[in-house]
Amino acid sequence: MERTDLSKFNNDWYSPGKGILVRILWYIINFIFLKTYWLPVSSFKKILLRLFGAKIGTGVVIKPGINIKYPWLLEIGDFSWIGEGVWIDNLVKVTIGANCCLSQGAMLITGSHDYKKSSFDLIVGEIILEDGVWLGAGTMVGPNVLCKSHSVLSLNSVATNNLDAYTIYQGNPALKKRTRPLKL
Repeated sequence: MERTDLSKFNNDWYSPGKGILVRILWYIINFIFLKTYWLPVSSFKKILLRLFGAKIGTGVVIKPGINIKYPWLLEIGDFSWIGEGVWIDNLVKVTIGANCCLSQGAMLITGSHDYKKSSFDLIVGEIILEDGVWLGAGTMVGPNVLCKSHSVLSLNSVATNNLDAYTIYQGNPALKKRTRPLKL
């Protein structure tokens, strides 16, 4: 029987883009200005994210205590909200549509490991949140997941598969519960 051997782990194939100096500078800025709770102002955070290549729409709200791995791999549409303690672990591109709400402690995780290989290889996959998606507090979205228009992932739920449009999901793994009615 094979055993996991992390000494064989090698992700030399992976590059998040930008040079090592830009990544180090970003880690410092992210720690000082985004992960902190002492700076509640969204506008300054949006400026920093844009300076590092993020595409940020108008009217975006960014709360304190967030963590973004690589801003140059991030796109956020108009009037979306990024809640306190949100972690966007974007080893590859993450796209957040317009009018999305990522509630407190939501996590977007684009990387994992291949548990079938003894070397535990890194695997990555993009995440797309279409317009109007709501991720409840403490939710987690995994690699290669598409949350279609106006889908909802309920409190503490985990999405490892795509979410249908206008549908509410709950649980771990997230299961369809009902449709999402929207009223004017």
